[in-house]
Amino acid sequence: MQIRILIVEDQKLMRIGIKSLFNDYPEMEIAGEAVNGKEAIEKAKLIKPDIVLMDIGLPDISGTEAAKQIIENNDNIKIIILTSHINETDLTSSLKAGANAYIIKDINTDFLMNVIRMVKAGALWIDPKVVPFIRDKNGINIPQRQFSRSSFKQNHSNLTQREYEVLKLVVDGQSNSEIAKTLTISEHTAKAHVCNIIQKLVVDDRTQAAVKALKEGLI
Repeated sequence: MQIRILIVEDQKLMRIGIKSLFNDYPEMEIAGEAVNGKEAIEKAKLIKPDIVLMDIGLPDISGTEAAKQIIENNDNIKIIILTSHINETDLTSSLKAGANAYIIKDINTDFLMNVIRMVKAGALWIDPKVVPFIRDKNGINIPQRQFSRSSFKQNHSNLTQREYEVLKLVVDGQSNSEIAKTLTISEHTAKAHVCNIIQKLVVDDRTQAAVKALKEGLI
């Protein structure tokens, strides 16, 4: 079954670029486009997409206000905020408006597609890049988890230290080829590590692995 998507982005070049990301994903259908919040609300009523991929900085009303009104009209529609804004105010207002995901625009394409699939299935996703910014912005002392090999095994004994290193990069949204470059290993080896992680964490894909890692405090 296809996932029907409404893209809401006021910049034409950015809109074209986002659309091009879906060329290799036949299960994703671009059902429509909107260049501002009011148009997004009307088109959402008309075409009833599964997902609205929404920018925040729109020329009329904000993406968060548009998201709120879209959901009020049809609570079956899922809203994904796709933005370059990394701040607590926009994140909080997006979630209060009912958004199902908050994603920074430099996300890896495969990762974005997995988030879309998860949101369609009912998941909530917040980009890991937002978390450190919120911590620093509010002066909250949330220590980074630095696991030694022994202490890590106490937290999740079925992953190896190398798999833990790969998992951290998966959470950062890196592809297999990017992981291979970061860790100076072959792409085949990187893929094998990711497959092992998915199996050991008992999840279906790398996005669910990242979600579980964050939820259980592995990262």
